[in-house]
Amino acid sequence: MTREDMLARLIAQATHEGGDLVTLRAMVEEASEVGAERALHRLGLSDESAQDDIDELRELLQAWRDAKASAWKAAVAWIVRGIFALLLIGIAVRLGVGELLK
Repeated sequence: MTREDMLARLIAQATHEGGDLVTLRAMVEEASEVGAERALHRLGLSDESAQDDIDELRELLQAWRDAKASAWKAAVAWIVRGIFALLLIGIAVRLGVGELLK
């Protein structure tokens, strides 16, 4: 019996006999399972290799995060170096080092 059949039977039972707590809980549980299976199927994650796909996606996401963090660190390092270079040039101009070289 499929989950859809079980859900249909529970709905029929609730309609016919009235909805006691156990029947309603079973209906909610079966409906949740059917919805979860449908969502996984639509995402393409309902086959045997779905766990491998998820693991690979997690690895790719972690690699992307690492690369992004590394790029930010490199960009900040270059900006700081540029600021220090400009500061040194400013100090050299202020002290008149260019005049000494002539």
